[in-house]
Amino acid sequence: MKKIESFSFDFAGRKINVETGRLAHQTNAAVTVRYGDTEVLATAVSPKQKREGVDFFPLTVDYEERMYAAGKISGSRFIKREGRPSEEAILTARMIDRPLRPLFPKGYMNDVQVVVTVLSYDQENNTKFVSLLAASIALSISNIPWNGPLALAQIGMDESGNFIINPTESQLSASPLDLVVVSSDKKVVMIEMGGKQVHQDKVVEAIEFAHNNIQPVIAFQKDIISKIGVAKREFEIEEDLALYEEVKTKYASELDAIFSLKEKLERESLMSETLKKIKEDYVNKDESSFAKATEESVRARMAAEYFEKSFKLRLRANVMEKGERVDGRKLDEVRPISCEVGLLPRVHGCGLFNRGYTQVLNVTTLGSTGMRQILDTMEADDEKKRYMHHYNFPAYSTGEARPARSPGRREIGHGALAEKALANVLPSEEEFPYTIRLVSECMSSDGSTSMGSTCASTLSLMDAGVPILAPVSGIAMGIVTDENDNYKVLSDIAGTEDHNGDMDFKIAGSVNGITAIQLDVKNQGLTIQMVQDIFKQGYQGRMTILEQMLKAIDKPRADLSPFAPRIETIRINPDKIRDVIGPGGKVINKIIDETGVEIDIEQDGRVNICAVNKEAIDKAKEIIASLTEEPEVGKVYHGTVTRLMDFGAFVEILPGREGLVHISEIAQERVEKVSDYLKEGQKVDVLLKEIDDMGRLNLSIKRVNNGK
Repeated sequence: MKKIESFSFDFAGRKINVETGRLAHQTNAAVTVRYGDTEVLATAVSPKQKREGVDFFPLTVDYEERMYAAGKISGSRFIKREGRPSEEAILTARMIDRPLRPLFPKGYMNDVQVVVTVLSYDQENNTKFVSLLAASIALSISNIPWNGPLALAQIGMDESGNFIINPTESQLSASPLDLVVVSSDKKVVMIEMGGKQVHQDKVVEAIEFAHNNIQPVIAFQKDIISKIGVAKREFEIEEDLALYEEVKTKYASELDAIFSLKEKLERESLMSETLKKIKEDYVNKDESSFAKATEESVRARMAAEYFEKSFKLRLRANVMEKGERVDGRKLDEVRPISCEVGLLPRVHGCGLFNRGYTQVLNVTTLGSTGMRQILDTMEADDEKKRYMHHYNFPAYSTGEARPARSPGRREIGHGALAEKALANVLPSEEEFPYTIRLVSECMSSDGSTSMGSTCASTLSLMDAGVPILAPVSGIAMGIVTDENDNYKVLSDIAGTEDHNGDMDFKIAGSVNGITAIQLDVKNQGLTIQMVQDIFKQGYQGRMTILEQMLKAIDKPRADLSPFAPRIETIRINPDKIRDVIGPGGKVINKIIDETGVEIDIEQDGRVNICAVNKEAIDKAKEIIASLTEEPEVGKVYHGTVTRLMDFGAFVEILPGREGLVHISEIAQERVEKVSDYLKEGQKVDVLLKEIDDMGRLNLSIKRVNNGK
């Protein structure tokens, strides 16, 4: 059994407690981190043998939510065990994965799995901070090669514009800024942000604030590493420098020919043909020797990889030394853009966004508030979500053929980013009582379909007549750096620049400010000066894109699509909700059957009535008004006789509300027998004479007739 070690540190007014050695003894390292009453376990495992035949780093990061952590049992009637991760869990796993990945050394090809399991959740201290911290400590104290540590800070902002580090959930819900920054001791490694059109100077200030305030947490980790960390595992990088030089020389003319082509498809076609030729040149033709054939097959693969490396180095050198991009654009130039709206005849709204070879079609669908998504997760307690953005990335978007599968982590992450970019410019539910679903169909991909989805979504929402606060555009920025931190910033990166560059920095926002950010790096991170320059150049690019978008549609349409449902909201006394619903839903279901509308009632007394035609809505409003109307003394009602008594008759003047017409109030003359004047089911006009101290209604027929 391992020795139990404990460490603690005060951060942002709360204590961090770190413990190792108690749990998961067969891992390379296992750590629990507690912050408030939120606690997670992070484990890191990497076998000694490297995975053969892979050309990518085999890292897996899993984030496991447990319902018991929040003292909950799943609300599903049939499945109580945790199954597929929630979208929030998948996004948190990506948030941990993205900063960890670039800090593993190039050439390390052993499988690595990091698993973060939430053991306790206090509803106030969210799990992002502790999860990244636990993963960083686990990797840092293990023998797995990794160039950490890292730390995460979440930044909120109060109404005075002051930053709050690691805000509680209640503070975050009131904040116009939700910023997550992951940093090392020197650089920013990952950023994710959602905001209410926050000025980019304020965002840069918040990023710097986060980076500086993270440093004590980095120092805390270094102290732990110095006390219990172990030596890192040695590994061999498979290199053949002689072969590399041979490939560079032998295929120099082919490389020149590829760089002479500025058109993407032509360049990629020649690249594919060249790689095929290289593999054929180096593969062994003598199949009599299996060992020899295997050796030559490996050599052929390495030769092709070295040619791709030559391409990458040439691309980077052209940017750094000449300011030349592979497609001939200037460093700050955006690819040609075109936009269209209203392409599809029966949908509620749609927008098509084209930027170079990236093309996204977005479709808006509007529904009643009853169509909101109910979330059953560790964090949410039957929370209802009225705005959803779903992103699809079919194989044909990259010219490939493969079976369609359910959305993966990438698709969920890209959809969530586009959703975040627009969430804070949507009208409130009180102003626009609709459930909104956006679906982005990626028709073609060559760099940042998530920002293409953001732009297409803005077009689609305005085409649907959704009164957004401001149109939003997005851009993906890149960077190329050298070992001395010299750098060149690239606007609107294409796919090959994303693959061969050092960064993918996505920025979305309006003319008023930033609404969403997502930064991933492939190097060791960005300095604050780099971040400032990226925002400055990115703003110019975003405004160029927005200008082209507004040529297609410059504001939301005045009317909804004729195929979209109409929703009208009325307010009733919350105490009357039960009267509208009725026992077992009998009353409300009768209204729905009679009128064909959808009705959603909120606890505050808001009643949303949804139908395609206004006549149905008006009819439902009239019925609900009669159900919730308060009797008014002096008002004449057209009622129905319900019961005859010796002393008078009971008349229903409102649904469920009866009053008594005393025998003396039936006619001007003396009435001897009630049944001589009235019958059950008869319609009569009555005047509400008074409401007595016991709430009983006293009615009169004769006073209607004589006007008194």
